[in-house]
Amino acid sequence: MKTAVLVGGLLLALTGAGPRTAAPCDPLNARPGCGPVVPARSSVLPAQNVATAYPKMAPVAQYRMDRAAEIAMARSAAPPAISQAAEIMVLGDQGYAVAVRGTNGFVCMVERSWTAGIDDPVFWNPKIRGPICFNPPAAKSYLPLALKKTQWALAGRTRAQIGAAVAAAIASKQLPPMAPGAMSYMLSKQGFLNDQAGHWHPHLMFFVPFTQAQLWGADAKGSPVLSDEDPKEGVTIFMVPVKAWSDGTPDVPAPTAATTPGEAH
Repeated sequence: MKTAVLVGGLLLALTGAGPRTAAPCDPLNARPGCGPVVPARSSVLPAQNVATAYPKMAPVAQYRMDRAAEIAMARSAAPPAISQAAEIMVLGDQGYAVAVRGTNGFVCMVERSWTAGIDDPVFWNPKIRGPICFNPPAAKSYLPLALKKTQWALAGRTRAQIGAAVAAAIASKQLPPMAPGAMSYMLSKQGFLNDQAGHWHPHLMFFVPFTQAQLWGADAKGSPVLSDEDPKEGVTIFMVPVKAWSDGTPDVPAPTAATTPGEAH
């Protein structure tokens, strides 16, 4: 949903999450008075007043889904030509596990809230569902962090402990460096990336080692590229909204919809 990704999606030389950068109004639904946004992993969230809305992990049952429904939602993140041959992972008792073997190197799953940055206000939001399909480079370099954070969350670690574990894993090089070409699809209508934005817009995410957004022209007036710069986690995530969902239907924002996954989402 990191998430914005939902959710952001997220990753790669991470230590914890730092302050998010403010992004401009959503190019797909611009309107006056747009506020700052906070794109995050599977969810792209705004600096909204929800810092204490989810102070700790909810009962584990609230994060779970019916297995068949989770597989179907994971596949909805990308067009069938990609997701039908992808590996599908679902949330289990101790972490994500492979439910369907794939043949094309892509990995699809439904991210939960803790795949967001450590300081993200939705970190423990049990409603977050971020359908996402990682391409092979992202599956090898970005996905490992999400899997580790999930294991730690389900083991009962606090947010601070997870942040410390991430930092230690990076320092000891237990997490791989970000691979060139790492990206993901988030084209599902079924996602829930934030309490305000719902599924937001269909979009692609590109994961690169920390870099300045302006090098991509991101967040500039009229630019279709949004960014999430996170120096603490050593990654910059670029988000590019697209015009259609994975089922081919067009994205038609409501007149009052959020301007970014962050402002609403």
